[in-house]
Amino acid sequence: MPFMKMPIAPHPVALQAKLTALTDGSIYPDCCARVEAIQTHCAWVFFTDAHAYKLKKPMRLDRMDNRCLSSRYRNCLEELRLNRRLAPDVYLDVIALRVGPTGRLSLVDDGVPVEWLVKMRRLPSELLLDRALAIGTVSPAAVHSVGELLADFYLGQPAVPMTGEDYCRRIEREVDANGRALSGRELALPPPIVTAAIAHQRECLRNQSQVLKRRADSGRIIEAHGDLKPEHVYLGVPPCVIDCLEFDRDLRILDPLEELAYFSLECERLGAAWIGQQILDVYLAKRGDALDTALFDFYVSRRASRRALTAAWHLRDRSVRDLKDWRSLALAYLSRTIAQATPASSESDPPSSKRRIASANSGAAVTTRKERDK
Repeated sequence: MPFMKMPIAPHPVALQAKLTALTDGSIYPDCCARVEAIQTHCAWVFFTDAHAYKLKKPMRLDRMDNRCLSSRYRNCLEELRLNRRLAPDVYLDVIALRVGPTGRLSLVDDGVPVEWLVKMRRLPSELLLDRALAIGTVSPAAVHSVGELLADFYLGQPAVPMTGEDYCRRIEREVDANGRALSGRELALPPPIVTAAIAHQRECLRNQSQVLKRRADSGRIIEAHGDLKPEHVYLGVPPCVIDCLEFDRDLRILDPLEELAYFSLECERLGAAWIGQQILDVYLAKRGDALDTALFDFYVSRRASRRALTAAWHLRDRSVRDLKDWRSLALAYLSRTIAQATPASSESDPPSSKRRIASANSGAAVTTRKERDK
């Protein structure tokens, strides 16, 4: 769907009026008696019987600015395009919430667009990996199918042109930026823990620099999913992966091994390290690679520190009430950063074709469902 210039409504429509209208099942193409609504950190999602409609919040974050309607429209288009790579049958369209001459808001009637929503096929929640884990219905066969999907996706993506030197400098900038952000006074995280976590990562980066350079020089860096978590993995037939990170391409530029390290970290946190291991094994087998354990550990450490920052950011959100939960989660991820960032050099340690993800004895097993709201 190409970007188009939008007409301006003669009278502004308040956000609350839009949200209220979207709880009315009669305004939807698939008219229904009841609409369910959930709120995440960056969006509201409205569920009819067969579909889900995502409305992006008019908000600004460090890497995202959705305050104006045109920006939200562009990001809706990006979400549609990117997610069709791994969930082509789920992401259906971008549709307008329009205001008519009488002031009525509708998703089907003519009028001037006042908001844009991503329309998706509604998936059975019990088949999302995090829910399936909670009720004990995950099978190795279903996990293997997801592994095949992800491996084929990674192998099919073109390499992002990047020299090894540029890749290492990029990681160094990210480590430094993460350290500055985690040290922010408003987050009130313990300085010794933050300092230790970042120091460990810098040491690991020095030790891993040659390995990292070779991976970039050999074309291993791609435009990946960007937010591969268990709650984004659908175990149905066919499987799919939803909710790609759409608002910043730079955050999607990754080594697939780092994205799988992130996924392994999150599976471990839910008490299912075997799932991350199985999907990693499928990818390595298709790629024909042995696993460099030290490199994988460094990637896990990087993602843990990033998750610590994401959790800590919620402490700045005035609508968040459970500050203790978010602080505990941030500290757990920071502890995981230190535990995983062993400063051993992979040049001296032979790669291993198998690796068992560390057990969650470092404090990373702190779990809260609220953490899943991005």
